[in-house]
Amino acid sequence: MQKTFIKYTMVIITAAIFLIFVINSLLTFQTLENQQFKTFYAKIEQVIHTLENNQAELAIINENLDEDYLTRAKAASYVLDKQKDLSGDVSEMQYLANLLNVDELHVIDENGIIVAASVSKYVGIDMNGHPQTRAFLSILESNDENAFLIQDMQPNAAENKMMKYVGVARKGQKGVVQVGFEPIRQLEAQSRYTYEDLFSKFPTDVEEEIFVVDYSTGVMIGHSDGIDRKFAPHSYEINQLLACTKGSFQRGENGNFMYIVSRAYNNMLICATIPAEILLQKLLKSVFSTLLYLLLIEAVVILLLNYLVKRNVVDGIHRINENLSAITNGNLDTTVCVGGNPEFEKLSQGINLMVKSIVSISDRISAIIEISGMPLAAYEYKRDAKHVFVTSGLKTLLDIPDKTAAELYRNSLLFEQFMKNITDHPLEGETDIFKINEKKYVRIHMSESSGEYFGAVTDITRDVMEKKRILYENTHDTLTGLYKYKHFKYLAKELLQNMPAGKLCAIVMLDLDCFKSINDNFGHDTGDKYLQVFSSVMHAMPVEHFLTARRSGDEFCMMIFDCEEKSEIEKFLNDFYEALKSTHIALTDTESKTISASSGFVWTADSGANLSDLLKYADEALYQIKKKTKGSYAEYSA
Repeated sequence: MQKTFIKYTMVIITAAIFLIFVINSLLTFQTLENQQFKTFYAKIEQVIHTLENNQAELAIINENLDEDYLTRAKAASYVLDKQKDLSGDVSEMQYLANLLNVDELHVIDENGIIVAASVSKYVGIDMNGHPQTRAFLSILESNDENAFLIQDMQPNAAENKMMKYVGVARKGQKGVVQVGFEPIRQLEAQSRYTYEDLFSKFPTDVEEEIFVVDYSTGVMIGHSDGIDRKFAPHSYEINQLLACTKGSFQRGENGNFMYIVSRAYNNMLICATIPAEILLQKLLKSVFSTLLYLLLIEAVVILLLNYLVKRNVVDGIHRINENLSAITNGNLDTTVCVGGNPEFEKLSQGINLMVKSIVSISDRISAIIEISGMPLAAYEYKRDAKHVFVTSGLKTLLDIPDKTAAELYRNSLLFEQFMKNITDHPLEGETDIFKINEKKYVRIHMSESSGEYFGAVTDITRDVMEKKRILYENTHDTLTGLYKYKHFKYLAKELLQNMPAGKLCAIVMLDLDCFKSINDNFGHDTGDKYLQVFSSVMHAMPVEHFLTARRSGDEFCMMIFDCEEKSEIEKFLNDFYEALKSTHIALTDTESKTISASSGFVWTADSGANLSDLLKYADEALYQIKKKTKGSYAEYSA
């Protein structure tokens, strides 16, 4: 019933909307046409008003220029009448022309002959010989000494150059003084008042045209798109344009319909036009808005009719789907709470119980691991989910504070980055063993399957510490803490082979002086203490240059490396012996002794040298120094 009711309601409303839309479209088109006519009429009025203003301004400009030119001509006549000797010299005439800011200056005698000029080739021209010059003879024929003539700009007789001439009668003698100007200012003024200039400044809308047609000839004399535009042969004919004084649709130059408004003015037709499709677009834009409003009203009515169904059924289903999506993405803290009817409430309760059961799984696994007593923890997460499943022992194994653990478990991306920071730095020689702190080491196994990441963490601190202890005992002398001789040779060989070019190293063999007498006289415990104190001096040497070891009994060896020159090796040896001299050992309660040792060394800059040979040479140097003296060192010499 509900669907049938909605179906017929939509049909009736849609039919009503269609009828309203058609009527509104017809009325709107009529309104748009009237508005366009008023707009074009106003623009044509503006064009006419601008033309009238331009004509008035141009007349004023020409009048002012004519008055200025006449003043300059009278000034030239005055100067020439006062200084009659100027007129015989072309250069003087040029100087006077420049002074008066005129382009040409001529003196014409009573016979109409140019007798003096600022342009030498004009001298001797008969003014009777050309209509342009003949016009100035009227001044000679007049008896008025104030007679003058201002000629419109035109090509001159001598060079056919566009000029404007002004002539005045001379005072006291028969003749004419004529000045000439290149009519630049007048031409510039006229260019500013052309139709092209008018339309370049006149605003037009998109694809709108304003043009002027000569009423008598039908020739296009001005157009807003420029007079150079190519027009079709039969576009905008006079008879066609005369029919548009009230506004009319006519075919334009490209065959498309145009809306045209025309008006006659001073033997011209001023017209404005716009493509009919622009008006149609405006119509569609206007009626489309109305259609949208009507459709919106229809939608509101349909929504209101469906409100109760949507509120009690559809919204509830959507909320359940959203909550289920959040739970699927790992947000297990989501509580589904959808009311509206008893069925939704019961469904929400069932979903919440299911989620709680899932969350408790990790807690049960943690309890099982704790009962087993194994130092083990596990975790599982998805990258697109927020929640991380972990067993309770994870934060203890990874030494994570409670607050930090809570943040990591709620954000899988943060948790993944935290684990990456640990697993990026495995122990040397290992792939899955990692150092948590100075007293804790763990093994981490990780795997990935279908976008799910799993991990197991095991505490192996005891195993790692035991391994370190065994390694230390295998490589270090128990009594002195120095490297054993075998491990020393292994490390020294690596340092020698990797020695940079330009660096030096030395092998030093040492032997304690009179150590047997200390054992014999004071006992082996004192002898062991003697060895330990001596070793402490070796330990105190800078590790970045010294590698130290116990060879056997009271025999020791050192490698001094990463030196720039031999003197640096000798300095290190001197520092070592200075430290020995300042080191005392108590043999009894009343007797103490300064440790004494002899040593021999050999140095090399060759990384390819044989270590066994170097050890042998250093031993030979030791043997030689012990034969001569004790408590010092000597360099091997072949």
